[in-house]
Amino acid sequence: MRRKFARAILWLSVIGLIGCTPTPTPAPLPTLVPTPAIKNFDGEYAHRVFVNEQIKLGPRPTGSAANRALADYIGAQLKQSGWTVITQDLQYRGVPVHNVYGKIAEGKGPLIILGAHFDTRPRADQDAKNPDQPVMGANDGASGVAVLLELARALNVSALKNEVWLAFFDAEDNGELTACDLVQKQPCDPTRWAWSVGTEHFAANLTAKPEFVVIVDMIGDADQDIYYEMSSDKPLQEQLWAIAARLGYAKNFIAQFKWNMEDDHTPFLKRGIRAIDIIDFDYPFWHTTQDTLDKVSGASLHRVGSVLQTWLEAR
Repeated sequence: MRRKFARAILWLSVIGLIGCTPTPTPAPLPTLVPTPAIKNFDGEYAHRVFVNEQIKLGPRPTGSAANRALADYIGAQLKQSGWTVITQDLQYRGVPVHNVYGKIAEGKGPLIILGAHFDTRPRADQDAKNPDQPVMGANDGASGVAVLLELARALNVSALKNEVWLAFFDAEDNGELTACDLVQKQPCDPTRWAWSVGTEHFAANLTAKPEFVVIVDMIGDADQDIYYEMSSDKPLQEQLWAIAARLGYAKNFIAQFKWNMEDDHTPFLKRGIRAIDIIDFDYPFWHTTQDTLDKVSGASLHRVGSVLQTWLEAR
């Protein structure tokens, strides 16, 4: 169920005393103006709707029809939630790449960017049985996208003291593969791809320097263990992990270093921008055909989304 909580306003009625004189005509009560609903991040909704709609498209590798359909879906969802939508289209080694991002509270304060990649790995190269099959990417791709789309719906914009962008990056998950893994036509470019191609383009073409960038990647695992990532900005990690602890999520947000990742936060770090990677890399189905909908939990999405919503609205 999609949950909304509304503030209640209690009115105190004044009752006239009954005496010997006629009771005066009571003054009319003020007109009650409904206050806007307070929307809370709903992880079950994010799972049931936003993860599931991505999975319905099938695998979504860069350059595919499903990938383009998802980019269009993301843009439509952002617009529906009141965000200004911008697209970035580029070609990388003959393959079309599409970034999508939304803006809100423009000019309200320093810029904060939250990002996730929406493409999926075209080959399950970590799968011993099916290494040439595509990856469904329920966690590796769809979970981060679902969190951002639900944040687009749930954020209380009036509480924000920062301009916020939600960025959806294409072509993150093709590192060490080639265009031949992505397209069927021949000839194809056999040069191996870099990681985070879409994000690199986005970071290189920023029109404003963000105060912070937060990447969410592979955060939907039902067995959720999110550690500090070693290359990320530690003070920012400490802020978010402290919020997680206050919300009761300390068992899932573990304030210890474990992984050192090259991910979508890397292009921002290279440019001197404070950035972190929220990632649960203890995921046995990474880059396999078993990265499917049943591995993703609404409760896991809820924890991550609630931390980010609390952080953004309380700044």
